[in-house]
Amino acid sequence: MESFWTQVKSKIKQTIPDHSYRMWIDPVELLEYDGNSIWLSTPNEFFIRRLKENYLDVFENEFSRLGSEVKIQFRAEPGKTGKVKKSGKKVEGAYPALSFKPKKNKSPQAKLPGFDACFRSGRMMKKGFTFDDFVVGDNSSFAYSAALSLARGTINGSSILYLLGKTGLGKSHLSQAAGHHIITHGLSSRVYYVTAEDFTNEMIFALRNNKIESFKEKYRKKCDVLILEDIHFLAGKTATQKELAITLDYLLDADKKIIFSGCERPDDIPKLNDQLKSRLSMGLVTEIGIPDFPTRVKILQKKANTLNCAIPMDVTEYIAQELCDDVRQLESGLFGVAAKGEIMNQTIDIQLARSVLANITHNRKRITIDLIKKLVCNEFSISEKEIISKSRKQKIVKPRQVAMFLAKKYTDLPIKKIGTSFKRYHATAIYSVNAIEKEIRTRGLIYEQVNYLSTKLESGRF
Repeated sequence: MESFWTQVKSKIKQTIPDHSYRMWIDPVELLEYDGNSIWLSTPNEFFIRRLKENYLDVFENEFSRLGSEVKIQFRAEPGKTGKVKKSGKKVEGAYPALSFKPKKNKSPQAKLPGFDACFRSGRMMKKGFTFDDFVVGDNSSFAYSAALSLARGTINGSSILYLLGKTGLGKSHLSQAAGHHIITHGLSSRVYYVTAEDFTNEMIFALRNNKIESFKEKYRKKCDVLILEDIHFLAGKTATQKELAITLDYLLDADKKIIFSGCERPDDIPKLNDQLKSRLSMGLVTEIGIPDFPTRVKILQKKANTLNCAIPMDVTEYIAQELCDDVRQLESGLFGVAAKGEIMNQTIDIQLARSVLANITHNRKRITIDLIKKLVCNEFSISEKEIISKSRKQKIVKPRQVAMFLAKKYTDLPIKKIGTSFKRYHATAIYSVNAIEKEIRTRGLIYEQVNYLSTKLESGRF
């Protein structure tokens, strides 16, 4: 039976997404079977509910190959796996079978819509920010896997994760998903979720009210998982940086988990002391990029299912095509389309979507490689003919490299096509992008010029 169970898990792994398998199926173990029922162990009751809601039919389909109908039963077995027994007797040390039934005739305590309780932290984690609700794409697969691995304690050699990315790409979702996973799987309840601004304000309050020792004890001794968002906010805040660096030493010595998020790499955050910078750089830095078109479509489909709203595929693709900056912008467009269709009792079609998105994209031009060329040429006072010419003069080469870097950053075009648009080989385009990235790290003139051009592109003022 153990061999058959291995085959069942292997078959299930082939039918569901890899991240879903790692999250919900892999931890499940076979306890016993008696010919009519099969007992499976799970970490807790929350796990049982999720398995029954989403994967019970998957288990039943695979176990049906035994030749007769069997009943799947689950038991919450924290920290236990049990031994497989072919009998009707209970496995030693196992708990009674649990079924997740809602209690009746009892009014639940009112909650803020969309939020869970404040898990001993300064901020509440959003209910929907879980690994199950995160849409994984090429832009985020590594960050997703790293966050899940850290939450499960399977990252070797590091207990620090740094999530890097622009605003609205999913840093908060993944950091909070790790917190939810740790809490719901019973790994710890001492999860502190705060922003760098919260941490700073709390420290200032503690200093002014003679509570600094309580503040230190809270973060140094009573914290198992520290989730600190928007770390770039600490730029120039010397006292807070010093206190955080010491706190991190305490947490690292105690083998606690730490998750940071920020818009800049640790080395690129200005006015950050070397002590804190070295701590931030100790961990695994993973970047979340802008989702590509297929990923944007998946995000919209998942959000539409959450809203229980039927959005035609052509409308979904239209929204994904027009709104390509970040996930929040996508959600805004989808919610607007769904709301207008319901409120105005109108059919959701391209025309309705166009009227809604006009308000979101007002004064915003679509960023294309041709617009980038034009903007760069104006900034560096060269012609569009010169930027794609064979000239190797420095006054031409540098703007060309900047334009390729911006095209890689702001369009969905593959690097080979970017090179072709400038009449350059694939390798030359890669070299150009890398050259600009290297110069940006020196924070010199190119850094200022790229920031200026990026600001104009992102604001639509070009």
